[in-house]
Amino acid sequence: MAEYMTEIQARKAICEIGDKMYTKGFVAANDGNISVKISEDMIIVTPTGVSKGGMSTNSLVKMKLDGTVIGLNKPSSEVKMHIRVYQLNKTVKSVVHAHPPASTAFAIARIPMDRPIMSESILTLGVVPVAEYALPGTKEVPDSIEPYVISHNAVLLANHGLLTWGDSITQAMYRMESAEQYGNIMINLKQIGEPKEFNCAQVNDLVLIRKNLGIQGGGVHPCENGPAEENQSSSEAELIMKITRQVLAQLT
Repeated sequence: MAEYMTEIQARKAICEIGDKMYTKGFVAANDGNISVKISEDMIIVTPTGVSKGGMSTNSLVKMKLDGTVIGLNKPSSEVKMHIRVYQLNKTVKSVVHAHPPASTAFAIARIPMDRPIMSESILTLGVVPVAEYALPGTKEVPDSIEPYVISHNAVLLANHGLLTWGDSITQAMYRMESAEQYGNIMINLKQIGEPKEFNCAQVNDLVLIRKNLGIQGGGVHPCENGPAEENQSSSEAELIMKITRQVLAQLT
């Protein structure tokens, strides 16, 4: 049986992440929305027209995945894309949407975050594609992200912002932070020169570590040319497993 946060835990966690998003400058005014799944068909989500900084737990909205709202508070108009993620990917327990400046710049330029430059981003985040433009608050938004919900961990919303998801609210937020770090680094690189990218073999090794860590999604990097296992010597495979164990030890 899947384990879920209690309603009280979810409400508290959403407020804490909302404060973090606001403090980091990932949102301004009433931007962004956050949700947590608390049962097979129930979520807690941020309300419409409320700053993500300083939210109260009783301002949050409880609703079913069929759209039925429990109580008087009104959910964010963008809850439709949260619901679509939960409906399509049963492993997801939380969805986060914001407008981090660097990531949003990539979304506006409609440039995917897919260049293999950092081992951390390949391991924990993977490729972040750009969804087709859709008018915020409409059905076209969840339709635009649908192709990526199973295969990826995040998506840029064209001319809008960033959407991330994960098996916990913490993982969803970490993925947002990872995407924003990637964006900032790429923007900084524009000032000093072209990045030196990993080659395909190095990317495949990192993807294998990601699989061994049990991290789902991540998409496929453009240079990825098939499973790393097929072209590995036993010594290379042993080295990868050693690195995997070290990474696991650091995460626990």
